[in-house]
Amino acid sequence: MAKTDYYELLGVSRTAGDVDLKAAFRKLAMQHHPDRNPGDSGCEHRFKEINEAYEVLKDPQKRAAYDRFGHAAFEHGMGNGPGFGADFASAFSDIFDDLFGMGARRGRGSGRERGADLRFNMEITLEEAYFGKTAQVRLPTPVICEDCSGTGAHAGTKPRTCAHCGGQGKIRHAQGFFTLERTCPICGGRGQVIENPCPTCAGAGRVTRERTLSVNIPAGVEDGTRIRLAGEGEAGVRGGSPGDLYIFLSIEAHPFFQRDGADLHCRVPISMVTAALGGEFEVPAIEGAMTRVKVPAGTQSGRRFRLQSKGMPVLRSKQTGDMYVQVVVETPQKLTKRQKELLAEFDRLSSTETQPEAVGFFSRVKDFFDSLGSRTGTS
Repeated sequence: MAKTDYYELLGVSRTAGDVDLKAAFRKLAMQHHPDRNPGDSGCEHRFKEINEAYEVLKDPQKRAAYDRFGHAAFEHGMGNGPGFGADFASAFSDIFDDLFGMGARRGRGSGRERGADLRFNMEITLEEAYFGKTAQVRLPTPVICEDCSGTGAHAGTKPRTCAHCGGQGKIRHAQGFFTLERTCPICGGRGQVIENPCPTCAGAGRVTRERTLSVNIPAGVEDGTRIRLAGEGEAGVRGGSPGDLYIFLSIEAHPFFQRDGADLHCRVPISMVTAALGGEFEVPAIEGAMTRVKVPAGTQSGRRFRLQSKGMPVLRSKQTGDMYVQVVVETPQKLTKRQKELLAEFDRLSSTETQPEAVGFFSRVKDFFDSLGSRTGTS
């Protein structure tokens, strides 16, 4: 059975260039790939013919022999034959990448590696979180070696392309229709070899230096806020892009305020006289000024007073939280004899109107036991 002309198989003219050949091959190979046509023996045969045609026509020497002698050029041991060698494996790998969406992962190795991201933990006070600040951060960081400009090679020299992998950084081995890849053992996957390393950085392209950076902490940051400084992480290997620096903020516990989002809370003890008769007291606000709080007569322990817009600023907005002051009525201790006498006299003069909550509570207790007795038949 006569073989089909290779040019006709690929649908190209005899003057087609490498780009046209490869484009035609990819289109047909994807169309007739056995994985896309399961159970179709005709497609499998067509797929093999297309591969055979492309392997011959993409090789200048094989193509010249084919143009002169046709298919006879590869019969009776003449030439190396089309077969499925390493060249075909490389071409088929291209199609495999296209079929399974892996084309974007391929590419020549450049030896460049992005630097790692760095983390720095910083503790600030609540006041600093309120006002914001510019902090100075000192940290040892790998930076680009100035002597070799990050190439890793001695001054006046350059890294050369790895001859073992051709600069790919990977070695491919064909096994049937599949191609296995492994990292090049000579260049370590970088695609380049440094024959004369820079003595300052030993070929790494970077050295460790202590740097001082300014960090702008905006007003209103909360505990756990992360600030990113782009490009301030580790320098890349052999000219690769630098990583980022992340500042993680934690806020110290405050001796007076407790924070809840943008609101602040505090507890203030007051005397029972102030709670009973009314009065006022001053409490510090987070910005440093004193704020007056009025206590109405008969204030109970635990009551909260809201001071509007005296809390924390909301990050990147014009809003401000509130401040809540909770009063705690303090029971007097270490009373003198006279003080005890006055309190005892006050207790004798007290009525249901002066202590309505206590009277109401014990009244409910009495009603509870009365109803319990009536259900059980006891008195």
